[in-house]
Amino acid sequence: MSKPDVLVFANSPAHAVMAQLEAQFNCHHVWQHPPAQQNSVIDAVAARIRAVWTVGPIGLDAGMIARLPLLEVVVVNSVGVDRIDLAALAARSIAVTNTPGVLTDDVADLALLLLLAAQRRLPAMDAYVRRGDWADGVRLQPAHGLRGKTAGLFGFGRIGQAIAARLQPLGMQTVYYQPRAIEAGSAGSSTTTRADSLLELAARSDYLILAAPAKAATLHAIDAEVLTALGPQGVLINIARGALVDEAALVAALADGRLGAAALDVFEDEPHVPGPLCALPNTVLTPHIGSLTVETRHAMGQLTLDNLCAHFAGQPLLTPVQL
Repeated sequence: MSKPDVLVFANSPAHAVMAQLEAQFNCHHVWQHPPAQQNSVIDAVAARIRAVWTVGPIGLDAGMIARLPLLEVVVVNSVGVDRIDLAALAARSIAVTNTPGVLTDDVADLALLLLLAAQRRLPAMDAYVRRGDWADGVRLQPAHGLRGKTAGLFGFGRIGQAIAARLQPLGMQTVYYQPRAIEAGSAGSSTTTRADSLLELAARSDYLILAAPAKAATLHAIDAEVLTALGPQGVLINIARGALVDEAALVAALADGRLGAAALDVFEDEPHVPGPLCALPNTVLTPHIGSLTVETRHAMGQLTLDNLCAHFAGQPLLTPVQL
C-alpha cells in the first residue's frame, strides 16, 4: 500500500519528528525550494496530495486549497490558525488540527521575561555596561518594581491563565478581559477579576499583556485609545499575534510619551518589523520565539504528526479545530 502524499510547507526543528514524517508519508517539502520554484513544485504533485503540513505564519489560503483536489486534512504545527482559510476547508469537509496546550508554559514564560525586560529596562542596562557608561560614572535612572502593580490580560485561555499564575507570586494583581467570562471554578477565575471592556482593562493596568487570538473581532483592537488608556507609565506586552495591534498607533504613542514601553514577540508583517519600532529606545523586540525551545518544538511537531497519523488510521483527531 502506497504512503499518503503530504505537502510540507515548513520544517520542524525536531529532527526525530521529521524522520517519523518521512518514514510514514510520501513527503513533498515545499520549504526546501527557492520561492520562485515553489509553485512549479506544487503543480507537479498537487493532483495526489491528501494532506498539508503547515505552520501558523505561513497558513493555507483558498487558492492553494483549490489546487489540491484530493486534500483530506490540514495539520498546523502552531496554535494560531488565523492564516488558515477555515471557511474554504469547511466547504469541502477537510479536517484541520493545531497544537494547543503543549506550548502554553514556554509562551507564558516569555511573557514574564518580556515584562521584566521592559520594566527593568534590560536592553538599555546591557548597552549601558557595554558602552562603558558604568565605568565612566554616567548617571543611571532607577527602574520601577513589580510588586503591587496590576497586569491586565487580554485573552484568558490557557496561556493567559498561565501568565497570571506566574505574576501573582510576584505580588501583582491580575485582571482580564475577553468577551466570554471565565466560569466560576475555572483555573484562575477566583484570583483574577474581569474587566467589562478592553478599554477598562487598559485603564486599570500597569502592564497590558496580549494573549488573545487573531480574528476579525480583534484586528487592531489595541488602538490609540487603548494605548492612551494604558498611559505614559504603561507597558504593552504582545505574545499573541501582531494583528491585534495598530502598529502605527503604537509607534506614535511610544514616540510622544503616551505609552511607557512595549515588549513585542509578534508583528503584523513578520518577519518585517517597522523601522520606527526598532529605532525607539523604549521597546524590547524578539523574533516570534514564544514556543522556540527544544522541548516545546518537539512536542508541537509530535502532536502535529500524531494528528496526521490518526487521520490516516481512521482514528479521532487529537486536537481538531472547529470549523
